[in-house]
Amino acid sequence: MENDKKFESVYSSKVRAGKRRTYFFDVRQTKGDDYYITITESTKKFDGNGYERHKIFLYKEDFNRFLSSLDDTIQHVKTELMPEFDYELYEKRQLEWEEKMRLEAENGPAEDAPTEEKVVEEKVVDESDDSSSSDDDISW
Repeated sequence: MENDKKFESVYSSKVRAGKRRTYFFDVRQTKGDDYYITITESTKKFDGNGYERHKIFLYKEDFNRFLSSLDDTIQHVKTELMPEFDYELYEKRQLEWEEKMRLEAENGPAEDAPTEEKVVEEKVVDESDDSSSSDDDISW
């Protein structure tokens, strides 16, 4: 059990990035009461069988340089390479999606979005209401 303390997360946050990718930021504590950060990219496999994970271990002596270089790199892309791009677009979409998921969890699926059961039910009703069709008239 003492060895498990090495991997204990004392703080966690996550960033959902689309349907298949999530980033996890965890602060972990070592046996010597020191702290480090793990950044994990978790991507759902295309075949649906599990996830691929990539991890970065970031130690306190590298925090400032890492953050500075990350910020410089992001700013370079935003200002030099793609200044016309709307970087807020994905944040807006994510917030809308999260709100939709929250509402569906509270109230069930939205009324205007037909579920598979409703579509099947409508097909059955439509076919049974058509009195002019018979089994002999079916064409493929």
